[in-house]
Amino acid sequence: MGPDGQLRPAPETFRTKRDADDWLADKQTEMRRGDWHDPDAGKVLFGTYAADWIKERELTSTTRQLYRSLLKHHLDPVFGSVNVAEISAPLVRRWRADKLAGGTGPTTVAKAYALLRAILGTALSDQMIRRNPCQIKGASTVHTPERPTATVQEVYALAGAVQPRFRVLVLMAGFLGLRWGELIGLHRRDIDLDHGTLRVRRAVAELENGQREIKAPKSAAGKRTVSIPGVIVPEIRQHLKTFAEGGADGRVFIGAKGATPRRNHFNLLWHKACRKAGIKGLHFHDLRHTGNTLAASTGASTRELMSRMGHSTARAALIYQHAGADRDRLIADALSKLVQGAKGTRKDTPKGKGHAGDTQG
Repeated sequence: MGPDGQLRPAPETFRTKRDADDWLADKQTEMRRGDWHDPDAGKVLFGTYAADWIKERELTSTTRQLYRSLLKHHLDPVFGSVNVAEISAPLVRRWRADKLAGGTGPTTVAKAYALLRAILGTALSDQMIRRNPCQIKGASTVHTPERPTATVQEVYALAGAVQPRFRVLVLMAGFLGLRWGELIGLHRRDIDLDHGTLRVRRAVAELENGQREIKAPKSAAGKRTVSIPGVIVPEIRQHLKTFAEGGADGRVFIGAKGATPRRNHFNLLWHKACRKAGIKGLHFHDLRHTGNTLAASTGASTRELMSRMGHSTARAALIYQHAGADRDRLIADALSKLVQGAKGTRKDTPKGKGHAGDTQG
């Protein structure tokens, strides 16, 4: 009888009495150690358990939408009708290998694997399984290819090529490093041109069904105040006079008919501006990369970059710092001048005097 008071017969008939006694002894040891698991606990279809897992989590609408898509298109077809307890490490490895061989993008596979591992991690906590079968080292790491960075001249060229009402949108993305949703979520009261600052307090998220959701930034660090480069303050001031919605709560960026811009509609204008400016392969989001790279090149500290970018961890800030090769050259040149200056003022050691560590004959 198990510790839950239920009669738990052996899963099979044993060939000898000794085999039966050994099995019983193992189970009794597990119960004494508190390591006993209900063998029926994992007899739940993964598809059902995973759907409930997503439903029970506190997630943003966009993250919930992503998880449901990954479950439907990548996990359910293989694991959906399998009991949670029957998902093995070889099955997981085979699924991942088949996904990659079948042409599914590595980023999508990594995200699907990460979701599978998280769900089964909860199953482990629920004592439905003894070990998480997702044991592939690095399989959940998303290797994002490095995106191009626009030059200052290219940012201005794109700002001049796009529709005038979106000129400042391009400049703010390129020099402040804000995300699309953060820019579109700006209201007049968020911008203080007298002090040259901008407050990020919300973001607009677009769902697959076309609905839009006003939400807080991705993390607590996302709520931040960003200083505006003085060079674009006059342009922002003119934009507010000409194109922004009226009133303190007026939206900073609106379309010609007063609607909040949609990403897919703006992308058409963006591609047209790129062609006009003669720039290829640059996405609008790459302007955030541009702004962060420019900020890193000024010599800003990791903590300063984290604050400006709205990140709660140092990982992204360190990437931009490591990518600042031009800044590293400036540092090396400055060190060179420092060394040269020190050499020029150093007094030579008098002849005949030994240094510490020299041997005297």
